Amino acid sequence: DAFCIAQDALGIDRGTIKATVLIETLPAAFEMDEILHELRDHSAGLNAGRWDYIFSAIKRFREREDFVLPDRSDVTMTVPFMRAYTELLVKTCHRRGAHAMGGMAAFIPSRSNPEINDTAIAGVRDDKSREAGAGFDGTWVAHPDLVAVATEEFGDVLGDRENQVDRQRDDVSVTAGELLDIPSTPGAITEDGLRNDVNVGIQYISSWLRGNGAAAIHNMMEDAATSEIARSQVWQWIRHGAQLEDGRTVTRELVGELATSELEKIRAEVGDEFFYSEGRPDLSRELFEGVALGDEFVEFLTLPAYERLD
Repeated sequence: DAFCIAQDALGIDRGTIKATVLIETLPAAFEMDEILHELRDHSAGLNAGRWDYIFSAIKRFREREDFVLPDRSDVTMTVPFMRAYTELLVKTCHRRGAHAMGGMAAFIPSRSNPEINDTAIAGVRDDKSREAGAGFDGTWVAHPDLVAVATEEFGDVLGDRENQVDRQRDDVSVTAGELLDIPSTPGAITEDGLRNDVNVGIQYISSWLRGNGAAAIHNMMEDAATSEIARSQVWQWIRHGAQLEDGRTVTRELVGELATSELEKIRAEVGDEFFYSEGRPDLSRELFEGVALGDEFVEFLTLPAYERLD
């Protein structure tokens, strides 16, 4: 209705304004046909919002011990429940004549470390090749330097075509059980994975408090979605007494020890002056631990953070 009102007010044809909807929650994966139907002439397609989708999966099944996920780095687009979601997205879009847009590649190139770049760009290339091969019509990257990589991989599949909506993916048949097949996700819970969640969670909150909702951390574009994964994983692991690869149980005490250690690493990386004058380490840690270690699951990490803004 809002689009129609705006178009009528501007005196332009209905259907001129179009929107792409991010499918970034687990319930939305079950309603993609309905979402396209509601938008109809105003639909530009659907996008695979991978990071929020993973957060949604953790949040919705946080009380299920059998749904505990491994390290964030193990939850790739090729694990069963993520592959089912993306294949269904492509099939649904193309059946309705809409575009299917791939997920964001979050890597931020380093200006000083070509080895990191080479490894990460190879991963981005594989990711975009997989998306193009799966039938996506376009994709999303976090940094302009990655546009050429994505364009090349999609160009190899699309050729002179603008899209591949004609590829109906009749070979795909996704069930509700496959969309919910989170327990089969392979991988391990490691100290490195736990440390990364703690580090990223604290650094992101620090950035958010300074007014930056998207932050480059460890050469990755971290936003609220990826930080939500970090803190919700920590909460889930504590909740269910998950064990690290080395046999230790993830506890509040262990997370507290790692938080102290990771804050020291952050201080060494950014320098004392920025750490203490801009980083707000104590508040950032307090807010992170509030949403990661509490008895009750906070719906969004930004909710308590808003209450502490200057």
